Amino acid sequence: MLKIGILKERKQPADKRTVLTPKQCAQIMEAHPEIVIKAESSTDRTFSNKEYQDFGIEVTSNIRDSDILLGVKEVPPDELIPNKTYFFFSHTIKKQPYNQPLMKALIERKIRMIDFETLVESNGKRIIGFGNFAGKVGAYNGLLTYGKKHNLFVLTPAHQINSYQGIVEEAKKLIRGNIRIVLTGTGRVGGGASKFLTDVGIEEIKPSEFLKTKNKGIYFTHLGGKELYKRKSDSKNLRSEFHSNPELYETAFTPFIPKTDLLINGIFWNQKMPRLFSKEDIRSKDFNISVIADVSCDIDGSVPITYKATHISDPVFGVDRNTLKETRPYQPNSIDMMTVTNLPTELPHDASVYFGKTFIQRVIPEILKPEISEILRNATICDKGKLNKKYEYLKDYAGL
Repeated sequence: MLKIGILKERKQPADKRTVLTPKQCAQIMEAHPEIVIKAESSTDRTFSNKEYQDFGIEVTSNIRDSDILLGVKEVPPDELIPNKTYFFFSHTIKKQPYNQPLMKALIERKIRMIDFETLVESNGKRIIGFGNFAGKVGAYNGLLTYGKKHNLFVLTPAHQINSYQGIVEEAKKLIRGNIRIVLTGTGRVGGGASKFLTDVGIEEIKPSEFLKTKNKGIYFTHLGGKELYKRKSDSKNLRSEFHSNPELYETAFTPFIPKTDLLINGIFWNQKMPRLFSKEDIRSKDFNISVIADVSCDIDGSVPITYKATHISDPVFGVDRNTLKETRPYQPNSIDMMTVTNLPTELPHDASVYFGKTFIQRVIPEILKPEISEILRNATICDKGKLNKKYEYLKDYAGL
């Protein structure tokens, strides 16, 4: 019998999402009688204890007998149960300083850590994630911020609406004005943001047309790597070369800066890649962007004025165009930055249903294979006090 426990989210502020909904837990147990699922009691989860119980799922304060424990955010180091298999977003694979104590605890307590971020196909594509909903909420929050800054419209915060269809209807009903939107990134985040803008009824136009048009109204263009980066030597863009040698490239985003009112940024970025623009660029009279929804939220990353991550309760900060320092948002001379890092938790019900569906389709079959699957092996950061070979670069970070 395989025992799976749904963790209570302990990182504060508590996340309302869950890996599996009550209905999905029941579906798994019906399809696989060899699996028993229980949920740790929680008052924060978007699905109540009673909802789990109504679907026949045991709710308990003790899940120590579980073989596999499923969570969303990081588990506090002192709450880790030794010698267990955990699935959650650990935020350790980039050697994030704030999670070094967690990494050391995973080793010391001989945890088998399977990170949702490292669950990938053979081609490197991530199998599961909340990025789609981060893009949807990020695009909504970008419009909300833009409307507030320019006194055009007032949108209700997404977490007060609490459904994807609800935020679509809210935006359809209220947005107005002339807004030229650039969306960057073609992964899950970009896909989610694009769907939201399209569902709202905002017209998408080609990048070349975006640069030429003088149309009024609200419209967006969607930029991928070939529009964002160019080779320094000849301005070409070779996808495979860019991914292996991004230092040979520079930004190609500059022509879009004077034409853009709202930037929704959803690209993957690392320190070898060029930034979309420099801090000094924002002092130029040609820098037209007044609001940036940086869904990627890499601090000092692709957007160099992403100085910090923000929270749902206080989602926006300003950057003064002259001093380049943080200031209050919604000022005449500020660029306003929406940099919330846990956007999907603004729509926890819908995001959980979406995530759980993929978990059932793609991860449960891997778990049930008689031998450890290649996918799970590659996603295992550490086990039995040792780092997986693929993650040995974390040795110093893990205290080994």
